[in-house]
Amino acid sequence: MSGKWDETVKYPAVEAEQEVTPVKKALTEVTIALEEKGYNPVNQLVGYLLSGDPTYITSHRNARNTIRKVERDEIIEELVRSYLRK
Repeated sequence: MSGKWDETVKYPAVEAEQEVTPVKKALTEVTIALEEKGYNPVNQLVGYLLSGDPTYITSHRNARNTIRKVERDEIIEELVRSYLRK
């Protein structure tokens, strides 16, 4: 017995994956601010994500307020999604 039920259906890519989400925008802005102040963005973001302490993020360019507008779990979700796409 063969037919269309034996084939795997490929789900079409969602266009929304390519758009700039609020999380991506916030991460980009915060990364720029951290780099401008001489910080390693990866280290600072990991510190923030693990602890929830916003003082890991500089207030330069309003980055601290920007990062606080996004939930930490949403940031982690976006980072994992981005990592798995590569």
